[in-house]
Amino acid sequence: MRFGKAVAPKGDQPGTSRGTAPRGWRNRILAVGAAALVLPIAAGAAAPTAFAAPVPGVALRAPAGGYEELMVPSKMGPVKVQVQWARNGGNAALYLLDGLRARDDRNAWSFETNAMQQFANDNVTLVMPVGGQSSWYADWTAASNTNGQKTTYKWETFLTEELPAFLEGYGVSRHNNAVLGLSMSGPAALRLAALHRDQFKHASSLSGPLNWGAPGMREAIRVMMLDAGRFNVDSMAAPWSPAWLRMDPMVFAPELRGLPMFISSANGLPGQHDRPAGLGGVYNTANAMGIEAISFVSTLAFQRRLASLGIPATFDFPASGTHSWKYWEDQLWKARPQILGALGA
Repeated sequence: MRFGKAVAPKGDQPGTSRGTAPRGWRNRILAVGAAALVLPIAAGAAAPTAFAAPVPGVALRAPAGGYEELMVPSKMGPVKVQVQWARNGGNAALYLLDGLRARDDRNAWSFETNAMQQFANDNVTLVMPVGGQSSWYADWTAASNTNGQKTTYKWETFLTEELPAFLEGYGVSRHNNAVLGLSMSGPAALRLAALHRDQFKHASSLSGPLNWGAPGMREAIRVMMLDAGRFNVDSMAAPWSPAWLRMDPMVFAPELRGLPMFISSANGLPGQHDRPAGLGGVYNTANAMGIEAISFVSTLAFQRRLASLGIPATFDFPASGTHSWKYWEDQLWKARPQILGALGA
């Protein structure tokens, strides 16, 4: 698809859903994470081929409520972004970030959940960047040297400079945005909002790993990233370097003061969305239970951190739920009123 040409909103898109829990490496991760009592994990159309950058000073808004796939220039090369425009042409936007196993064709929020339907009648644009597997949506210090990566990840620059500047040409404000992430992108959402307060008015983290300084945490992240695309955590940031500490929610927590936040994690007990079929289904559900339980403890630790700083936030701890997309869909619905209120949408 080309820029400037809106397409009709899409409903649920067909396709094979990703598993809600990683595979063989989970047992290794859980062993490390259990000791640390924290563990991040992630759940994970033809690419546009032409560019037509917005004309400065001219808003190229797609029809209100329409859906479009944009190719946005960046230091990493062109990045595909799925967009559902605000119902009534408003300037607010919600950035929905993907998980550890983010795909190169679609953002999982667009097909694993009903996120687009949830906000279809709201005056807020959904912005769903595509790609970023194992990136933590950060600016890396180098390209990964364990998988032949050609380009160094610069996701924070993209999300806070290049993308908002591009969307501004379509009438989306650079200063009236919210950001929401799950698992890998939970701490990223909080970081982006904490360090770019002029851009984001609300942040949400669902089942995110929020204590990077816990014993064994870095090695747990290393194992996960090697399994999800063979990425090297050392290429992202050196151990305990300023770049690493900058990504730790426990470290940047003071910068969240005054920011409305919705932070949640279930406790790992099976709930309404867990209906495992066969031994494979039971195995995946069991892993998702353990991972969510560890995320739960991590979120409790972050809740105590904010309380010690006197920083309020909305925390939600469902009575049941595992580390899987349908539970994050439910939590998005709970966060929705706060998000719309913060954006005036």
